[in-house]
Amino acid sequence: MAARINLDLDTLRTLAVAHDLGGLAQAAERLGRTPSAISLQMKRLQDDLGIPLFRKRGRGLALTEAGEVALAYARRILALNDELLDTMQGANLAGHIRIGCPQDFAPILPSVLSQFASFYPRMQIELLIEGNGALADAIEKSRIDLAVVIGHEDRAATKTVGQLDLVWIASSRFAPPDGQALPLAVLGPQCAFRRRAIQHLETANIPYRIAANSPSLDGLWAALLGGLGITARTALNLREGLVFAGSMYKLPLLGSMPVTLHRNAHSHGVATDRMALLLAEALGLILLSTSKAKPPRSHRIGVTVGVRKA
Repeated sequence: MAARINLDLDTLRTLAVAHDLGGLAQAAERLGRTPSAISLQMKRLQDDLGIPLFRKRGRGLALTEAGEVALAYARRILALNDELLDTMQGANLAGHIRIGCPQDFAPILPSVLSQFASFYPRMQIELLIEGNGALADAIEKSRIDLAVVIGHEDRAATKTVGQLDLVWIASSRFAPPDGQALPLAVLGPQCAFRRRAIQHLETANIPYRIAANSPSLDGLWAALLGGLGITARTALNLREGLVFAGSMYKLPLLGSMPVTLHRNAHSHGVATDRMALLLAEALGLILLSTSKAKPPRSHRIGVTVGVRKA
């Protein structure tokens, strides 16, 4: 039986970096090597695999189909390598990490924290469940290291993970009063959902009044279940007895808001990197499932196309 060739991890990482940066020259600059050294690495990789990985494209190079396959495997191999190192080194890594999350996404935290603890069992974790504006401010004031935030994509050190549709939410027994201003149940003035709802109502010349105001999400749910008004928010984690739709009672569509991951510019280290990766992966999964389960949009009076049940 012929002896197996052991691929060089450093060469596989160079392949991934070159692809991410758009070329071998860019990889050479990032990795602090000469372009000829990078080219030699790629030639050796091709020789080891026995198949062309690159083809000419203009003045540069592009991956062949075999190159795309090799890149996918390289990323998997590198991920396992990095995971092994994180696990072994993380077992003795002590310290603390501070993360923030709005209540909308709090259900993703148990699985994220469990995975993180398996890598870094000695790390202390501080959690802050707050409003989106407060979380973005906490990042800028270095009170926390990482934060999941809805909106605030214009802040520094922010990565957009995806988009989340906004919907109108009310009790299944709610009906807007005829000939009167639309009653709204809302959070505080800094709430991005409140501002989005008011902006769209004013643009559509729909009269409204603040019928219920709460500093907490629990208070908002209570006001809605009590039939005090209607609100605008995401359809995540709604209470039993609430209904939602992109539009109901001829109210305007609210569009979507970006889901962002914020990182304190002074927070570094492998533990923070790992937590950011776990949060991004969990957010990606929940946003994908939300988009697949998105209710149809309707402009008809009184239509409620989404119902939250226990």
